[in-house]
Amino acid sequence: MKRTALSSKTPVSGVPGRFRGPFARWPRGADAVLAAAMFLATVFLEEAPGDALGVRPITEVPVPVVLLYAVAGGALYRRRREPLAVLSVALVAWGPTLGSSYSAGGGFVIVALYSVGRYAADTRRSRLGTAAGFAAAIIALVIDGLLHSSPWGDVGFGAVVMFVAWYIGRRLRLRAERAARLREEQAAEARRIVAEERTHIARELHDVVAHRVSMMTVQAGAARMVAAEDPQEALEAMAAVEQAGRQALDELRHLLGVLRPDADRDRLGPQPRLADLHQLVEQVREAGLDVSVTGDVQAALPARVELSAYRIVQEALTNVLKHSGPRTRAEVRLSFESGGLTIEVLDDGRGAAVQSVSAGAHGGLPGHGIVGMRERALLLGGSLDAGPRPGGGFRLAAHLPTGGEPA
Repeated sequence: MKRTALSSKTPVSGVPGRFRGPFARWPRGADAVLAAAMFLATVFLEEAPGDALGVRPITEVPVPVVLLYAVAGGALYRRRREPLAVLSVALVAWGPTLGSSYSAGGGFVIVALYSVGRYAADTRRSRLGTAAGFAAAIIALVIDGLLHSSPWGDVGFGAVVMFVAWYIGRRLRLRAERAARLREEQAAEARRIVAEERTHIARELHDVVAHRVSMMTVQAGAARMVAAEDPQEALEAMAAVEQAGRQALDELRHLLGVLRPDADRDRLGPQPRLADLHQLVEQVREAGLDVSVTGDVQAALPARVELSAYRIVQEALTNVLKHSGPRTRAEVRLSFESGGLTIEVLDDGRGAAVQSVSAGAHGGLPGHGIVGMRERALLLGGSLDAGPRPGGGFRLAAHLPTGGEPA
């Protein structure tokens, strides 16, 4: 598995844009040009001796034939919306010219057959219409060959060209449908991952708030017991209750925007904080990763910020271990500036892309690689960028505001 650069501005399922030709960029204009080109080619080009093409004057083409060509060419402009109707018009316009020197309307039929394969709906009625249209085209081709006394090889070749045109259109349609289904599946998977990660974050924040409320209850009970004997100690305990209550309310402000499921509510207790990073680093070192931590955050941070910072470092180091392997050197940099915590995790490993990680280095925490880390940062109003380093390895940088609004 490779690691893919992903920033907070990049969609989860974002992929590089593929080449789009004029028929995809400007469909109406391209179809109009195609219709005009087919009309002009059919009117002015004719078969010359020696299987060559010659140019004939417009005065040599009868007006009714020009009108038929104009109708068939104009119908091609609607080939995306009504492909079966366009095929019918092309066949009807071709019919009166069969056997004459102006029976070049087969080109319209070939384009119409391609359009049927590319744009016709996959319904029973459409399939029957396609079969009938293809049969009519083959019959018209055979009649034209018999009237011109053409070799059967030429007639068979024309039939093959018609079939290939329809088949190419059908293959392109099936490929486009598969690509659309894949995009939908990727979008659904991205939504599922984000929802699962938000649920996990909500569970952790629930535990943080529950722990603070539990501490408030204990401190309030202690204050009640000593209020009569030691009013000063009771006042200090109540001040601690007030501070813990304010912090709990601040955490709840972020928790309310995240879904909390009914399951797994029995795990109460303090969540990891930045002070626990040394334990995580030791565990990763035991797995063979050379990790160093620089920077020391002295400022008091909200529990949600410390928890998210810990989880981001945890997931980032897990990615390094999984994708670059042991004996990779990694560095964790922490700094507090601009009203927020900045985290950088750098490694010199061989990996070039991160997509998803399902287990953390600490307690088997489920996660989804950069998707989960990015979601944690966004929920705090922060940002996360990740990508290969110019000299090799990988860099992840996250900024977590201490007073940011949840996403």
